Amino acid sequence: MTDSIQLITDMGQKARAAFTMLAGATDAQKSDALNAAAKHLRASQTAILAANQRDMESARDRKLSDAMLDRLMIDEGRLEAIASAVEHVAKLPDPVGQVIDRSERPNGLVMERIRVPLGVIGIIYESRPNVTADAAALALRSGNAVILRGGSEAIESNRAIFDAMKAGVVEVGLAEHAIQLVQTTDRAAVGAMLKATGLIDIIIPRGGKSLVKRVQDEARVPVLAHLDGINHTYIGKDADPDKAVAIAVNAKMRRTGICGAMETLLIDQDYPAPGPLVRALIDAGCEVRGDDSVLELDERIVSADAADWDTEYLAPIVAVAMVNGLDEALEHIAEHGSHHTDVIVTEDAAIAEKFIQRADSAIVMHNASSQFADGGEFGLGAEIGISTGRMHARGPVALEGLTTYKWVVRGTGQVRP
Repeated sequence: MTDSIQLITDMGQKARAAFTMLAGATDAQKSDALNAAAKHLRASQTAILAANQRDMESARDRKLSDAMLDRLMIDEGRLEAIASAVEHVAKLPDPVGQVIDRSERPNGLVMERIRVPLGVIGIIYESRPNVTADAAALALRSGNAVILRGGSEAIESNRAIFDAMKAGVVEVGLAEHAIQLVQTTDRAAVGAMLKATGLIDIIIPRGGKSLVKRVQDEARVPVLAHLDGINHTYIGKDADPDKAVAIAVNAKMRRTGICGAMETLLIDQDYPAPGPLVRALIDAGCEVRGDDSVLELDERIVSADAADWDTEYLAPIVAVAMVNGLDEALEHIAEHGSHHTDVIVTEDAAIAEKFIQRADSAIVMHNASSQFADGGEFGLGAEIGISTGRMHARGPVALEGLTTYKWVVRGTGQVRP
């Protein structure tokens, strides 16, 4: 047995034991643990920011992209947001034990579906150290044990945040190994997690396309993930021009390196103000790559090629195409989209409803920026990730998405004839 396999085996066994103990934890205990963790995050600000600075210096030396650096960076404001998100999760209703539905059979048997935790969750992620806190908080609140494996670029930050989260768990007397962090940066540990059948119940990857693809290709346990965030904003012919500009610029430029960023802008050929729209993006510092019709709008626009429609830039670049109505917009999205988040901007309510019904995406929006594709903005506190598949959870995956159910049958002595 290799060192990595042995490491993950040991961690998996500890996680399963912790999961069993969590089954007896009360709602108040789990909530108290997260509030204690938030307290320790704030108390550890100096250590966490110093650790993050070491990661940032190393990342610059490795010439990571600006988008990656943005994902990696923690300042006082972001650390406070991390702690606040943990506290918010603590206040959310505990999903464990909720009755999903209940029915009574003619023979008097009462059938209930009850929410239960998934078990041991493996989280494999890159860059964003806030995932260490978010994932730990959501897993613990929903009664799951979690094994965290962050990227090498954030190892110092992840360790510092993990130490604070673990201190909160231990302070209130919950199972010490309910939250674990893989301390090695050896990529073999990822492979060991993907093959840890019987120890890890589900893997959730958060990161770049190569990481997610590797997880989906190699995993022997179920995977909850999205591969790309190729998000579209369609400006309908009846869109309000002020809303169109505000939404498009925000969707692309607020934070270019997140999975909710717009990557393709579709403009209806009958929309009356396409020029000001693309110029607003260019003036905001965005490179616009357009089709032949779009090229005529501004001399600063670059010609788009076939690859642009299938690219998740995670940078201040956007592909822009003119389309002939709703049907052509939906055809483009179906061909090039990633089922993540797609937006329509229009004042025509009937057209908006058609778009909502026909766009096959985990998140569909009307007159709002795709940057709202975030669990916190959905009122979920924090999110483990956004799922674009068709498993039990789709869109932002938070507490409810980290549960499954069991059938409970209540009888009064019935036997089957």
